[in-house]
Amino acid sequence: MAGNPKQKLKLMYISKILMSETDENHPLDANEICELLLKNYDIKAERKSIYDDINVLTDFGLDIIKTRTPKSGYFIASRDFDLPEVSLLVDAVESANFITPKKTKMLVEKLEGLLSRYEAGDIHKKVFIENRNKCANEEIFYNIDILHSAVNDRKKVRLIYIRRVMGDNNRIAESAKEMVVNPYALVWENDHYYLIGNLDKYNNLIHLRLDRMKRVTELKTTVRHFSEVSPYKTFFDVADYTRKSFNMFGGELKTIELRCREDQLEQVVDRFGDKLYLRQNGDGTFTFSTKANISEGLISWLLQFGGDIEALSPPELRKSIAERVAKIQKKKKKN
Repeated sequence: MAGNPKQKLKLMYISKILMSETDENHPLDANEICELLLKNYDIKAERKSIYDDINVLTDFGLDIIKTRTPKSGYFIASRDFDLPEVSLLVDAVESANFITPKKTKMLVEKLEGLLSRYEAGDIHKKVFIENRNKCANEEIFYNIDILHSAVNDRKKVRLIYIRRVMGDNNRIAESAKEMVVNPYALVWENDHYYLIGNLDKYNNLIHLRLDRMKRVTELKTTVRHFSEVSPYKTFFDVADYTRKSFNMFGGELKTIELRCREDQLEQVVDRFGDKLYLRQNGDGTFTFSTKANISEGLISWLLQFGGDIEALSPPELRKSIAERVAKIQKKKKKN
């Protein structure tokens, strides 16, 4: 037994057994641990030695509890991630459209590995891979890594950007365009991953979906500074920028004033944050001002509330909303 080189790994294998085979409802006693060591790793062990090994692992920091219920034995009491946390992460991976089905399966399996096999089995039964519109671009995780590096290195990137177009015989086709982009930030918004950047010949910001990118390459050329194309001077405030953008539509940044029914307060705070200065009007409505990009995204967001949220200013926003409403009414009349 002493000549078996695997004996040096005995502590690690016991730790692995406890992590994968035990939880509060499934403890293992010393004899069962000995059996698993022999069966899975060809390591012979005596019951008494297991007690010493468990004491060493406990001193090392593993939260190993000795219990008498539901039977006598040992189990891992706490892990880096507990069951509710892993469930939350699995749900996030499952619902993220930018993660391909293949990568979704791999990530879920890795997350399940953070639990005992019994807890992982419970999660697996609950996981329902809906036939949702998952991304098919297997390059996306490599692209995320390259783009993160480019943002940190302040280097430009070259990429192929794919757009969907109408092709022959009423089929959906793809149009590919090569572009060089100044990358400033990555953001997950509206179930998609976006790169916020700039094209040198324009003085504005653009939003590019990562699932539509191919062959992303970091260049040696330094990026154009974001202060030339955005209101940010010292650092690019991603949280502030996304709060002012609607559905990742760009547009001119202006102060807008909105009048809202009081029962829309939750929607307003979810969108603009809780630092707003609200003025109650005494008629069941409140008014506030904030900065936002005047865009089709903002107009669509406002129209979904009907008359419950009204734009008071600026005049061009009111005009755009009126024009959109007129278009909708015109189409309804035709139908």
